[in-house]
Amino acid sequence: MLSSVVVTPAVSRGKFRSLVSVSRRLSSSHLGSQDGAPHPPPETPAPLLGSEPHAMERRPRKDPSDSSVLLFPGQGSQFVGMGRGLLKYPNVKEMFTVAQKLLGYDLLSLCLEGPKEELMKTVHCQPAVFVTSLAAVERLNHENPKAIETCVAAAGFSVGEFAALVFSGAMNYAEALYAVKVRAEAMQKASELVASGMLSVIGRPQAHYKHACVQAKEHCTSLGIEKPVCSVANYLFPDGRVIAGHQKALDFLQQNSRRLQFMRTKPLPVSGAFHTELMELATEPLREVLRQVEVRRPEINVYSNVDGKRYMNESHVRRQLVKQLVSPVKWEQTLHEIYERTQGMKFPHTYEVGPGKQLGATLQKCNRKAFQTYTHVEVTTYED
Repeated sequence: MLSSVVVTPAVSRGKFRSLVSVSRRLSSSHLGSQDGAPHPPPETPAPLLGSEPHAMERRPRKDPSDSSVLLFPGQGSQFVGMGRGLLKYPNVKEMFTVAQKLLGYDLLSLCLEGPKEELMKTVHCQPAVFVTSLAAVERLNHENPKAIETCVAAAGFSVGEFAALVFSGAMNYAEALYAVKVRAEAMQKASELVASGMLSVIGRPQAHYKHACVQAKEHCTSLGIEKPVCSVANYLFPDGRVIAGHQKALDFLQQNSRRLQFMRTKPLPVSGAFHTELMELATEPLREVLRQVEVRRPEINVYSNVDGKRYMNESHVRRQLVKQLVSPVKWEQTLHEIYERTQGMKFPHTYEVGPGKQLGATLQKCNRKAFQTYTHVEVTTYED
């Protein structure tokens, strides 16, 4: 049972969340601060970026450039050596110790030393990215605590959404990590049932991705494949997509890329067709574990991959996290939702916390002005 797994570590539940700043100081109203002293509850909910609730009308309008947004990467950003630059920061070693007890293997050693083929496996890389990303928050909190204190929004790509929810105070670190473990194992199992994958595509403006997927499915049907799957799995940036489905469908897209107006196609090093209906068998294990863990309303704006909209309450979080497995990640739409503002209004500081800089690259393609205040929190080296 979940309770026997999660409660066993000495730093689980409230103690861990008060110990580690990943739950933000804002959430310490009911968790306690890092020094053990409670903080008063926030007077108002976190405002929308670029907007101000009526409850704050008596206060001076805040400059958006004094606020921050945190972006958490997903599977595919992992690499051997990640986390090496984080170990000297408070709580990071303890986070990996909790992970080892909960996962049953040495996650830190896997992150630092590999082997690469083991780290790349879905069952390993999802927990690895999750923990490393929250460890990067520890570094950010140590070097720039204002970025944590002024954070008004967070979003995570696929599994990164769990890290964003932990940071927001919506989920407990250890319980969320256990949910990520169950999710990764279920996705791996679903992937092994059929030859499938994911294909990164950059298309010309005239490319029609959905029609290309229809053609690919028709090709699969002609090969005798029943109920072929081929659909857009990630909306990354204008003319940037990831298409996922049966391997024969992806082969067709690559072989006909010029005719389909695709400028570049590249298979992704993943084990299956994530964020498509081929992940349907993974939904029930995740739904069940999410019933067992505590979920709270996020204390800052956290945006769902499913529709790019903010999470509203606990049941919404549980529902959308399950739906995310079989729905495309609408990352481009999410970025528009986060950074939309009236002309002339300043942008918040954006921090990508976790391995890789892929989310920064997509932000640059979606909103160059917002990218001007983007920073990546390094996970491999120390800064002097």
